[in-house]
Amino acid sequence: MAKLKKGDKIPSFSLTDQNGNLFNIDYVLGKKSLVVYFYPKNETKVCTAQACSFRDAYQDFQDLGCEVIGISSDDVKSHISFAENHHLPFVLLSDGNKKVRKLFGVANDMLIIPGRTTYVINKEGVIIHIFSDQLSAGKHIKEALQALAQ
Repeated sequence: MAKLKKGDKIPSFSLTDQNGNLFNIDYVLGKKSLVVYFYPKNETKVCTAQACSFRDAYQDFQDLGCEVIGISSDDVKSHISFAENHHLPFVLLSDGNKKVRKLFGVANDMLIIPGRTTYVINKEGVIIHIFSDQLSAGKHIKEALQALAQ
């Protein structure tokens, strides 16, 4: 699994969102900057804190012309519940077979837990910042906003 790095262009992919619609990244590229964050599991303590932190800062991302996209291997039904329970205004994508996680090269932490990695991507689809920290969910938001502001 090749790991994407700063300066790489993100791969093309399509996944199902929390509303059951097909989301194609190619329809967004060229229009907005993106924060794509991979997280282990809906409704777990750290993942919920991370999602709620992105929710709370969502307007700041929008003000910077950026869309937030969360990706986990949870199914669509789980994403619907997670988004509703926590009033998440951004896209959640279901990557059940971990195809996109593998495309980005997001490895497991501690060998079994899916990694928590955030990618900040410019309008052209080029990665301008990567942050990976399994336990510090709040830092992902701070790091992403700083990268977009530069």
